[in-house]
Amino acid sequence: MELRDHTHHHPHGPHQGGDSAAMAELLDLDAAVLHSYLSDVTSWIQRQATDVPLRRILDLGAGTGTGTIALARRFGAAEVIAVDRAEELLTRVRAKAADLNIADRVRTVRADLDAAWPAVEPVDLVWASNSLHEMADPDRVFKDAFAAIRPGGLLAVAEMDALPRFLPEDIGLGRPGLESRCHEALEQERGDTQPRLGPDWGPHLERSGFTILGERTFTIDLTPPQPPATGHYAHAYLRRIRPVLEGRMATDDLAALDTLLDSDGPDGVLHRHDLVVRGTRTAWVARRP
Repeated sequence: MELRDHTHHHPHGPHQGGDSAAMAELLDLDAAVLHSYLSDVTSWIQRQATDVPLRRILDLGAGTGTGTIALARRFGAAEVIAVDRAEELLTRVRAKAADLNIADRVRTVRADLDAAWPAVEPVDLVWASNSLHEMADPDRVFKDAFAAIRPGGLLAVAEMDALPRFLPEDIGLGRPGLESRCHEALEQERGDTQPRLGPDWGPHLERSGFTILGERTFTIDLTPPQPPATGHYAHAYLRRIRPVLEGRMATDDLAALDTLLDSDGPDGVLHRHDLVVRGTRTAWVARRP
């Protein structure tokens, strides 16, 4: 799963703003834990693109390069351009590409997509994962993407349908259902003016001139036992949402959450053996005629 906010596009949802280093950690853990999803979704895109020579790919809202690197690995002859508004995240993209010896095929461009489309050459595929719902005017971005894609080229969009789940219903602390109550509080915090998870981009794609080739929902259901990265992933996510929940949840729920976040405590998520990773993401592939 990927997370995002208006400061820079990232995977999972709420608008806490702030710490870019913490956001980068969360993005990298997301990629490490959900590597099988990344493989599945890029393989699906590849099957839709059998008649399209992919020479240049654009990753919109690239974050730390989860999609950039996955696409560069999947399409070994393509140049991949990572676009994000946060230079510190793009620095990480370049470092990853260098570590994997693919720096000659990965380029970064700093741009605020709410302001203007980046100045890049025509592309064969645009990829946008968990980023478009954060845009001030997604329909304008779709139209800009349409203009940037070569005729016959593709646009692939993926969105998280709901906030990720890590905890069993009864964690042995406080009342059952803690995670559900956390999500309810986050939705209340977002209100009616904040972007929502799980938008249906199909009608937007068609209005922008694209022809939809496929839509698919990917189910993520990772059960115990989990690798250590999962505990770090859950910890980073819960740590990020904890300030937003202050004053919005009962005292006993906040105390249980703090116990989960205790890095040294036996009940902390870093030491639990009952963690899961559950969620769904929906993807669309569309063609510019």
